[in-house]
Amino acid sequence: MATPVAPGAGGGRRGRGVAALAVVVAGVLAFHRVVPNRPGRVGSLLESFLPWAGVLVVVLLIGVLVRRSAVALVALLLPVGVWVHLFGGLLLPAEEAGGQELVVVQHNVSDENRDPAGTARALIEAGADLVALEELVVPQLAVYEKALAPDYPHHVVRGTVGLWSKYPLSGEWLVDIKPPAIADGWSRGVRAVVHSPYGEVAAYVAHLPSVRVGAGGLASASRDESAELLGRALDGEPVDTVILLGDLNGAVEDRGLSPLTSRLDVAERGFAFSFPAAFPLVRIDQVMARSATVGHIRTLPVTGSDHLPVVARVALG
Repeated sequence: MATPVAPGAGGGRRGRGVAALAVVVAGVLAFHRVVPNRPGRVGSLLESFLPWAGVLVVVLLIGVLVRRSAVALVALLLPVGVWVHLFGGLLLPAEEAGGQELVVVQHNVSDENRDPAGTARALIEAGADLVALEELVVPQLAVYEKALAPDYPHHVVRGTVGLWSKYPLSGEWLVDIKPPAIADGWSRGVRAVVHSPYGEVAAYVAHLPSVRVGAGGLASASRDESAELLGRALDGEPVDTVILLGDLNGAVEDRGLSPLTSRLDVAERGFAFSFPAAFPLVRIDQVMARSATVGHIRTLPVTGSDHLPVVARVALG
């Protein structure tokens, strides 16, 4: 006569594999910085998509329900807890707007944009105080200048990046973030002082070099070098309050952007995945600040670009 099996006992044995996977996911989340970056900058590649580990947690939960394993369910609490610790704050609702804040828009408009006028109109509708654009090329640049002028009478363009402002600008200069390996003529950084109602703000607009994912891993050496150059430029900035807007070609979790994230605060609310526009997987369009708080960040509807615009509220003072 067969010996009766207690309910859930078999599930406990069968759930050990799921429990082990849960522990691994929790370990990767908690200790992603110790994942080596060579070969192929594996660490940076992992960190670029780190928030999506939450999908793995959901898959593991399905496995737990199928297995009906108490052991697996307890183990699943580990990755859930780590994910919530890392990203749970981004899910919280936006805090009420304060009096001293600037609304800023960041958008890589794409040098292949076939509707720059429509893109400009979409950005104007956001009602921002500052608009930062990248991949500005002729003849689209003239379209943006004309369309944005009524709402943003002050602007500066250097190379393929520009800043439009409702408030007066001064102290404009090119920020050299060109890695040595890139040919001369590459210009993707600009700085200007915004004379806002709440005081002076040094605004930086930057477009770091592109990265590529291939068989050899993540090719981001030029991006990383450019981030280091930008970080050094920020060290020399005399104005206390700084806002950095740009297509940084990296997520804030990516260690390749540590020269910036170690110096500046990042958004406290919102995921705002901005690329690719057709199916956003990662936010590479960033708003960061020094001596200011980047509150809620969100995306705007699709434009003629392969990026989504992002809009953020930056509290000053």
